[in-house]
Amino acid sequence: MAYQSRFASEKVDDFFEAILALETKEDCYRFFEDVCTASEIVSMAQRLQVAKMLLDDCTYQDIATLTGVSSATISRVKRSLNYGADGYTTVFAKLKAKQEEELE
Repeated sequence: MAYQSRFASEKVDDFFEAILALETKEDCYRFFEDVCTASEIVSMAQRLQVAKMLLDDCTYQDIATLTGVSSATISRVKRSLNYGADGYTTVFAKLKAKQEEELE
């Protein structure tokens, strides 16, 4: 069964298709620099870092100290990890598989 997001629409589908068309980090930098503000990009990157640290069993205090994010952001990411759509889990699994493939 395909995942059904509460945000699904033709516009959002088109946006995700555009992201999926990106092939390199440079493509990503160029696209996201045009689409997002600098603070939005940094915030998304921080949330990914927070998720990784939570999965590595880091404490809220360590995460806040190392990333500079608020406890509210850490809690929001934790809630997504526990009750979300498994997006972080999917991304980390794919990154791990890619890394293992590159080592072969």
